Amino acid sequence: MAQQLLMPKATAVWLVDNTSLSFDQIAEFCTLHPLEVKAIADGESAQGIKGMDPIITGQLTRDEIVRGENDTAYRLKLAPPKVRVPEAKRKGPRYTPVSKRQDRPNAILWLVRSHPELKDAQISRLVGTTKNTIEQIRERTHWNSANLQPMDPVTLGLCSQIDLDLEVEKASRGMPRPEEVAEEERLLSAAQTQSWRPSSAPAEEKELDAAAVFAKLTSMRRADPEADEEDENR
Repeated sequence: MAQQLLMPKATAVWLVDNTSLSFDQIAEFCTLHPLEVKAIADGESAQGIKGMDPIITGQLTRDEIVRGENDTAYRLKLAPPKVRVPEAKRKGPRYTPVSKRQDRPNAILWLVRSHPELKDAQISRLVGTTKNTIEQIRERTHWNSANLQPMDPVTLGLCSQIDLDLEVEKASRGMPRPEEVAEEERLLSAAQTQSWRPSSAPAEEKELDAAAVFAKLTSMRRADPEADEEDENR
């Protein structure tokens, strides 16, 4: 999760009153408009807001402020948090905002086509849908199947790329990689290539007997009288 500044307007009030930072520097650090910072400095805005020291809250260091005061082009950076709070694990289907629910069928179609290894429960966790809807889209019986277009759920904002990668990794565990399958189908082992024989070839080849072949040829010539006459004429 991206780190965010706590109470930006109260922090801006404190920076205006206690530092010589420019309005642009304070505005960018506190995610405000420079005119808002100018209004705070002129007493036209945030009159009832008490300034909050970002050094005490651990969001800014004294060295960072001094560096910004010495260089107006420098942009202040948030100090790294001292305590990392683990992100709460989500249980059950993901909640989908009403404004994005119309995009779910397109996302489901994309997941079904692009990642057929995903189970229905995984698709449901990613985009917050039901097993019945997934089956209808997979079997092309959904009421709006003719108008559906596969769209990446990450692009639609229905899930994060990290969540999608995790689900795909879980579904792919134990499955052979495509390159391994292709390699296995294409290549034979050395033993297989050396012992390979055509299906029509006999299991054992008989050794040729020169005497038997010569006798057979002689008998064939004797059976052909025209060949004997030609030999006598010669």
